[in-house]
Amino acid sequence: MLAFILRRLAQAVVVMVCVALIAFMLFQYVGDPVVFLLGQDATPEQVRAMRAELGLDQPFVVQFWHFLMNAAQGEFGMSLRQGTKVSRLIGERLPATLELALMAGVLALMVGIPMGVYAALKRGSFISQLFMTVSLLGVSLPTFLIGILLILVFAVTLGWFPSFGRGQVTQLGWWSTGLLTAKGWQHITLPAITLAIFQLTLIMRLVRAEMLEVLRTDYIKFARARGLTNRAVHFGHALKNTLVPVMTITGLQLGGLIAFAIITETVFQWPGMGLLFIQAVTFADIPVMAAYLCLIALIFVVINLVVDLLYFAVDPRLRVEKPGGH
Repeated sequence: MLAFILRRLAQAVVVMVCVALIAFMLFQYVGDPVVFLLGQDATPEQVRAMRAELGLDQPFVVQFWHFLMNAAQGEFGMSLRQGTKVSRLIGERLPATLELALMAGVLALMVGIPMGVYAALKRGSFISQLFMTVSLLGVSLPTFLIGILLILVFAVTLGWFPSFGRGQVTQLGWWSTGLLTAKGWQHITLPAITLAIFQLTLIMRLVRAEMLEVLRTDYIKFARARGLTNRAVHFGHALKNTLVPVMTITGLQLGGLIAFAIITETVFQWPGMGLLFIQAVTFADIPVMAAYLCLIALIFVVINLVVDLLYFAVDPRLRVEKPGGH
């Protein structure tokens, strides 16, 4: 187990260094931060002084090393657009994005797994076919269109939910949450549904396919031959083994929810990291773009590590030591 963890940590470090190199290249080749800070009318003396102050006159390797050390401490400099420390901007926006991704992930699991199980056990029924049709629509429709349709129906026509913003939030130290207020729940409902639909349909189809595969295995036939009830076979044996690969995919999709919430946050003007990144791209705010890239990579690496450890703990076949020489 220790060797497994050490290998995964070593791989994580290599991935983060590669991502940091890509982020660092943004500073080198996507515009000149000195021009952004001083403007087009700066004199050559001012430009040279600012480059020396920022360390941009040093060799590439030295600059990259300083970038790595600062990134390890969560420091990416000042935002070129807002003139605020990037770490502060990320800290203000991170709770909103994590809260939205968590709600979308929970919704996708709570709805997708039961729908997938039903579609597998009642294959050929009208409701099962309806679930498959809905899942096809969920996979095919783009996220921004789903968000606009939900706003049109539930915000504009029916007036049940607000169409933008995060609503009333509560501060718990440095963390802000809208899940402790009624307004916060109203504001997060439509964005969470929009973000969850694609993941929900993916989980449903995966659970259905895995469940059908497991139901054809020999140990399920043996369980039926022993006289076990359908409930015991389906939920005590088949579903348990179905959820092992689902757990892996779900963990990876959780990272995707955080990374690709950009469109949802833009449609609903949700004040999270995705909206901050879109604004940074619009204004070529390179420090914010680099910080976002590194943070998302870190989230993916951590989630992958946790999923690997859970998979290692759940699946006993991975813990069986191989005989020497084979």
